[in-house]
Amino acid sequence: LQWVKRNISAFGGDPNNVTIAGESAGAIMVGALVGSPEAKGLFTRAIAESGGWMGLTMGRMTPGTQAQANGAKATEALGVSTIAELRAKPLAELTGLGGGGLVIDGYIIPEDLSLTFMNGKQNAVDVLTGSNKDEANFGVCGGGGGRRGGGGLTADAFKANAQRRFGESAGEYATLYGVASDADAEPAAHVACADEINWNMRQWAAAQAKRGRKAYTYFFTRVPTLNGQPSPQGATHTAEISYAFNNPKGQATQTWNDVDRKLADAMSSYWMNFVTKGDPNGGALPAWPQFKDMTSKVMVLGDTVQVEAAPPATKLTFYASAFQRLMKPAN
Repeated sequence: LQWVKRNISAFGGDPNNVTIAGESAGAIMVGALVGSPEAKGLFTRAIAESGGWMGLTMGRMTPGTQAQANGAKATEALGVSTIAELRAKPLAELTGLGGGGLVIDGYIIPEDLSLTFMNGKQNAVDVLTGSNKDEANFGVCGGGGGRRGGGGLTADAFKANAQRRFGESAGEYATLYGVASDADAEPAAHVACADEINWNMRQWAAAQAKRGRKAYTYFFTRVPTLNGQPSPQGATHTAEISYAFNNPKGQATQTWNDVDRKLADAMSSYWMNFVTKGDPNGGALPAWPQFKDMTSKVMVLGDTVQVEAAPPATKLTFYASAFQRLMKPAN
């Protein structure tokens, strides 16, 4: 971004009209840049598809000291003490290593970015954020929020996971998603995964609006057609990318009909309008309202393009309360 700021005018670009964009892990990086003081002034607006500075779902950031300790344990278990020895290890021995997400390094990320956004210290840029109806079918949430129909998740396991994450509100969570039997557990986890990501994208937009910037949020519901049949994964994580780029071969087996082509034309136009002027609206496109706060409505991008009838207020309130408890200082 620093290079672009210095040099893009030589390529006909405008250094004062830069947009960064990403999906999933890319959107997490976008979130980090929006929150980082080192990135101030390097871009004007940001697009985040299914991801935010916390990741996909809410969580505290890993302190640098903890990340270093985790790394030391991992390298000790592998029997190495230098980078060269680690690089020499065969891939098969490295598959058990886990990632810790974004790390508070004291420089690019000086503090947990949730605190940065809570206190309105993030970069003042316009944002376009959103998520998909069937995010969980990509296996992105874990803990029972994975692929629909995978089987194996029991009601007790669902409630145990809720207890671990939400403590005293675990019962409310189970009631909210109607988990009374084992048969309820996996479909509920599937919906809950998408709902939490949906909350995450909306609360990011609300934070930017509070910062005095323009924000727009979408909810993608179109089920792509693969090999002539509706995708069994539904409107899963990553499904929106082909439409945003208006690329019918974004997936090799994707086969578009007139509904898909119309949606892709609308989405790519919205995206380009936002990149160009910070507002997705223009021409004959259905009007996309600005997102002001958590009572605002989002744009539903599905078989038709229309503003949602009403926000899912009860679920949004639950996740907002859970997030506030998560961020309270430990006693």
